[in-house]
Amino acid sequence: MKFVARVYLTLWLASSFIIMMATVQRARLLFATNEYYVRVINGFSDNSSVPLVIWCASEEMDLGGRALQEHDDFSWVMRPNFWSSNRMKCTMKWGNTRKSFEAFKASRDTDRCGLHRMCSWMVTQNGFYFSNDEVNWRKDFLW
Repeated sequence: MKFVARVYLTLWLASSFIIMMATVQRARLLFATNEYYVRVINGFSDNSSVPLVIWCASEEMDLGGRALQEHDDFSWVMRPNFWSSNRMKCTMKWGNTRKSFEAFKASRDTDRCGLHRMCSWMVTQNGFYFSNDEVNWRKDFLW
């Protein structure tokens, strides 16, 4: 009787361990893909003499600044926190014109960036365009 009880106990512990490991692995897979790819593209048709300057920062990190020539881009990965409260604010400068905008706002973009979690911005002379597939662009706001 003691032998049978030990066998059952061993089988129960082994199966519990396997189930626990499978659950942990699945959780790791679910949370590891909680990344959003943010990209800001210089969509100007001719700004070879005046680059588009971008500076992005959040409460958690400062990505620094870049000078983007025609069709250059600046990209990074965002991971929303538990409360979906994090955001990345960018300031754009083109000549004497300056505009700040939220390139990523978790509470707004977790749905808007689509299944591929792509949050793309194209900045042009006419304004700021958003896309979650880089094919269909929608004007969000003007300079």
